This record gives sequence, structure tokens and C-alpha cells, in this order.
Amino acid sequence: MTVPRAMKSTMFTLDGRRGVMLACMAPAAAFFFAFWLLPTARLITVPAEKGWSAYFEILTDSRYLESILNTVLLSLVVTIATLVIGAATGIYLARRSFRGRQTLLALLTLPLAFPGVIVGFFVILLGGRQGLVADFTHSLGLSRVTFAYGLTGLFLAYLYFSLPRAVASYTAAAEAIDVQLEEAARMLGASRWHITRDVWIPQLAPTTVACGAIVFATAMGAFGTAFTLASKVEVLPITIYNEFTNYANFATAAALSIALGLITGAVLFAARLLCGLSPAR
Repeated sequence: MTVPRAMKSTMFTLDGRRGVMLACMAPAAAFFFAFWLLPTARLITVPAEKGWSAYFEILTDSRYLESILNTVLLSLVVTIATLVIGAATGIYLARRSFRGRQTLLALLTLPLAFPGVIVGFFVILLGGRQGLVADFTHSLGLSRVTFAYGLTGLFLAYLYFSLPRAVASYTAAAEAIDVQLEEAARMLGASRWHITRDVWIPQLAPTTVACGAIVFATAMGAFGTAFTLASKVEVLPITIYNEFTNYANFATAAALSIALGLITGAVLFAARLLCGLSPAR
């Protein structure tokens, strides 16, 4: 059976495209294998060399448990505060037109360009031992008030670092909402609360879930800010750093890293499920 010339040309074209695609994917596949699969496999096998004792240790040792709880609770509080403030600011910027709006939006998102160490330095300048608040209370004849080196300082730093993402996300999402839905609800006699509940919240739910997951994951794994500020409290990235660098306790550091990855991965997976179950717009 002879194959038509046009079909042969199409087959050769498809084979050429597959070859080009495979050639383009080969570097990405090699990079993924070398810098993700191999380190992840090694990370899993390091605690396994000690059996279950490394995992049992991080679940029973009070210092490790406290570090995990501090990190999870801090990340949850930062996520909730970021979503509330970011939603209010983003919706306001989306629904108001005034002179300097774009400049204000640019200034609000400027912290995206700052690394975590710089954000921590800002908090120290405000609430550190030589910060503005300490100098002010000292000038009043009081003791120097500091809050930069504990959970309060970490909360403010994480909030400062996360808000620009939330503001940008909510502003874009609010601008995309169909105004006619709100106008129709208002014409039907809906109150402001009912409009918020039945129009705004469902429309912004995917943005809230996605943004909340990203903020939580970022707060869980933030190292630069924690390294700058966490001198009076221990969070998971600093605990992992200390176990790995200062004590050469590789099995425990790997077990803590896996615990951090599992917690963060579970939240991200749940967010994907919620976004997938949300009704189409």
C-alpha cells in the first residue's frame, strides 16, 4: 500500500516537531533530575539511615515541636492578616479612580523588590534596640521598648513582605469583576452585606485561596527575614539551619525539612483542590 505524498510530508513534519520538542525538553529534564529529583531523594534517604528515630525525635522533642508550632501559627496569622488587609486595599484601589493611583499602587508593591534580609533590617530600624520606637520611649524617660527580635517582629516583617502580592492580586481580581452583577443585586434591593456575601466573596474566592496558599508557603519557608530577626524565638527554617550548620545533625535537619515540605505541600494541594472545585465564572 502506497502512502500519499502529502501524508508522507505531514508525517515528516510531525517527526521533526517531536524532535525539536525533545531537544528543547532535554536540558529542562536534566536540570529537573539533577537539581530536584536527586537532592529530594537524598533528603528522604538521610533520615531513613537512622530508621524512624529521626522522625520520632522531631515529634517528641519539645524544642522541635515548639519550632514547628511557632512556624505554623505565625504563618496562619500572617496569612489571615495579609488577606484581610490586602483584600480591603486591593478592592478600594480597583473601585476608586484618583490622581496618583498608579503611583500609590507602585509604591505599595515596591517591597516585592526587597529581599528578606532588607525587610528584617527595616523592622530592626523601627523596633530594634537602636530603633525609632526604642529611641522615642527612651526620650520619655522610659526603658527602651523593642519588639523586632521575637514573634511580633517576624509577624510585621512577614506581613510587610506578603502584602504587596496580596494587594496586586486583589486589585487585578476586583478590576475583572463584572460590575453588572453588583448593579443587578442593588436593583433587586440587596443590602451592602448581601452584595458582599453573594457577589464579592464568590468572585474573589479563587484569588483568596491562591493568594493565601502562596503567602502561607512563603511564610513557612522564609529564611532571610527569620535569620535577621529570630534571636528570641525559633522558627523552622532557623532550626533546620542550626541543626545542619552548627550541629552537623543531618538526619534531624532532613527530617525537619521533610516536615516543612509536607505541611506546605498539603496546604498548596488543598488550595489546588479548592480552586478546582470553585464554580466557573
